[in-house]
Amino acid sequence: MKQRELTVVLCIIWAVSLLYGEMFAYWVPSLWACSWPHHHHHLNSKSTMDEVGYSTDYIKVVVLTDPQLMDKTSLGLAPKSLALEIAQFYADLFMRRAFFSSIVPFKPDVILFLGDYFDGGPYLSDEEWQESLSRFKHIFGLNAQGRYKNIPVFYLPGNHDIGYASLHNQRPKVIKRYEKEFGMRNYRFTVGKVDFIAIDAQTLDDKQKSGRPQEDLASLTWNFVNNVSMDVQLNPRVLLTHIPLYRRDWTSCGPHRGSPVINQWVSHAVDSQEVAYQNYVLEESSNRLLELIKPVLILSGHDHDQCTVSHNSKFGPIKEQTVGTISWQMGNLYPSFMLLSASNFTLPNTSHPEEAISTHLCFLPMQTHIYIWYLSLFVLTLLALLLWPTSGLSVWNHCSNLIVSCNIFGGGTKEKNEDENCEYEMIWDAEGSMHLVKKALNAPIANSSERGLVESRGNAVMRPTAKKHISQDIEASMNVDLGADVDSMLKMTTRTSKSKTKIVIQRLVRTFRMLTIIAAVNLPLYMMLLFKDWID
Repeated sequence: MKQRELTVVLCIIWAVSLLYGEMFAYWVPSLWACSWPHHHHHLNSKSTMDEVGYSTDYIKVVVLTDPQLMDKTSLGLAPKSLALEIAQFYADLFMRRAFFSSIVPFKPDVILFLGDYFDGGPYLSDEEWQESLSRFKHIFGLNAQGRYKNIPVFYLPGNHDIGYASLHNQRPKVIKRYEKEFGMRNYRFTVGKVDFIAIDAQTLDDKQKSGRPQEDLASLTWNFVNNVSMDVQLNPRVLLTHIPLYRRDWTSCGPHRGSPVINQWVSHAVDSQEVAYQNYVLEESSNRLLELIKPVLILSGHDHDQCTVSHNSKFGPIKEQTVGTISWQMGNLYPSFMLLSASNFTLPNTSHPEEAISTHLCFLPMQTHIYIWYLSLFVLTLLALLLWPTSGLSVWNHCSNLIVSCNIFGGGTKEKNEDENCEYEMIWDAEGSMHLVKKALNAPIANSSERGLVESRGNAVMRPTAKKHISQDIEASMNVDLGADVDSMLKMTTRTSKSKTKIVIQRLVRTFRMLTIIAAVNLPLYMMLLFKDWID
């Protein structure tokens, strides 16, 4: 494989990686990994209903939570800075791709958000809040240009949207602008034959030092809960709360949990007993909710990670499912969403109410792992281009070299070089003429008679004066040769260093040229994939 072939192979690998990481990975949930839970229910039952009956027997609800659109409060970066803009763009792009490529193909009938739409919602100015709201609508297709604005959407307030009690008295406009855009904080709605009860969990535990509930917010929430409890319960109920209900410390969250379990923690304002932050609803409030509402299922968010627990009540065990965040930048490597099937028919008296609701937790692409693969592929590309032999690698050359080696070691003939073990010596005759005499290397020392024969070979007899001149000439020649050898070694060293420097420069230039070609092919593809999903 030569350099051109290597470049083509790397271009193909990069193109396939970009297509998968930026597009194909988001098709996996809807094509292979997930399906509506009522499909499994019918497949496992004796029902003979066909696929057309599913849409009439069950209402399909998608549950999302904690997008927490990044803003100036997220990373401590300056507003409108380049770093913050890049972080916002890639976080928003992931959620938009997840919604349109992973969730919308399921064709839901209802979309349900469990809160925390903004990251620093209570601390944003009206202008900044409106900007974040426009981003939220663009991401989930809820603006005027949205392709799926005809799907009913229900919202639940989160602590990053309206804050806790310690903030409500200081910033009353936070509640007003939330309700103006998203509607009531406490309300109920019916999907099929299932009632959903949405409450503002941020105000459940708001109490003053005297122990009385806050008159404006907490009392409104509890009054709503009491009214729900007095209604005749005709359908199974699902409780919707952004903050999960109380559970004992170190309670197991099931197999889908990716991070360590978060235990109970509540902080209060310095000058009052108003809640400033809490991981879970307090135990007293949780038990009261279960007793008054009597839900068959509880859905919550806030934790950013998946968690499934069971609560004990006087009516029996009640399952709570905490849905993980949909954003990959909110501390969860495995973002998720939920598919919920609500029955559209009245269950027989002999059945259990919880059978009216089925859920299936689905996972989105692991964006962090995709970016790690991009970085690893970039390093491998650099190493391949830098270290690849100039002449390339050829299978045919390797085979031919192997055949030649086999011939040599397998008894092949090798032509003998007669001069291989010989050297030449300079001899001067009586007239001063020089002759070259072939002499074998490592020859045994000849005796005096043999030396005499050599000295008097033929008619050439060496005189003492000739020997003297010869020794002087040889000594001078040796000095000259030694000097020449030193000079040649210095020149050779210099030439070698220059040659290595030249090779390094050539390889760097070659690597830059090949990288330019790979980038010229794949950067337009990457940019096209980016803006294909971002532009309406």
